Amino acid sequence: MAASRIPPIQCLLTFEAVARLRSASRAAEQLCVTVSAVSHRLRQLESHLGIRLFTRADFSLTAEGATYLQHVRTALVALQQVPGARGGEQPPRLRVAVTPSFCRQFLMPRLELFRRDWPDIELTLQVSIPLRDVTAEEADLEIRYGLGGYTDREHRLLLRDAVVPACSPGFLDEFGPFDGFASAAECSATALVRSPLEPWANWFAHCGLALAEPVRGAQFNDLGLAYDAAASGFGVALVRHKLGAAWFDGGRLLPLSPRPLVSPLAHYICWRPGALERWECAAFADWLQAVLP
Repeated sequence: MAASRIPPIQCLLTFEAVARLRSASRAAEQLCVTVSAVSHRLRQLESHLGIRLFTRADFSLTAEGATYLQHVRTALVALQQVPGARGGEQPPRLRVAVTPSFCRQFLMPRLELFRRDWPDIELTLQVSIPLRDVTAEEADLEIRYGLGGYTDREHRLLLRDAVVPACSPGFLDEFGPFDGFASAAECSATALVRSPLEPWANWFAHCGLALAEPVRGAQFNDLGLAYDAAASGFGVALVRHKLGAAWFDGGRLLPLSPRPLVSPLAHYICWRPGALERWECAAFADWLQAVLP
């Protein structure tokens, strides 16, 4: 292997620190160098590789930068393993609290990819309650579902989604057709599947309807269960395009409107200040953001 093709180690360490901390000043503080030195090392690395690593404005990674970061982190972890010196060292352990439907629809189908990228990380998943931001045990990272703006955690937007009313083919045959499900008559006369995680009031406002949040009808505190109920003929539910893709693709639910609403509720990854200084936390956060639709 030609040594000239291997970037200087200080450049690789600086790149990993900036990608993890999303800040040149914080990376400089951690590495005990000046901000100018950080900038110089990044330019040197990009010149050496012939690619752009960051989009500059907020230190978000380019596609090439995200791919290279995985290689760099794997190499840095390997360099820390001294043969015979620390054979009893425990592997890094990562606890992630995640909401149920997000875990089933987005995380579990992709976990094999994470294991392949980061085989040394022992991952523990635990359930968190959407909107209440409650976890059974302390976690290193949390996937929260809500309005964002959290003051008790640093956070990053993971996934925003659009919602549309949907029902089962059988329900549509029995109670349809519907004309976009945008009139007070249709919304008031039809059985609605309710969930505090996707209030109907947002859809009513989207359609310009002066209707209050319904107080009657089946209600579920998990979006996946609400979608299953609608697929079983309980009524019309507000279904998120991405989260509900399996129900739509399988034909179990049919959208009733061509005018989706971008929901004010979204999924965020959250952590206590300083948590992303642990490489395993940063690796998971960056990986998850990269693999989501």
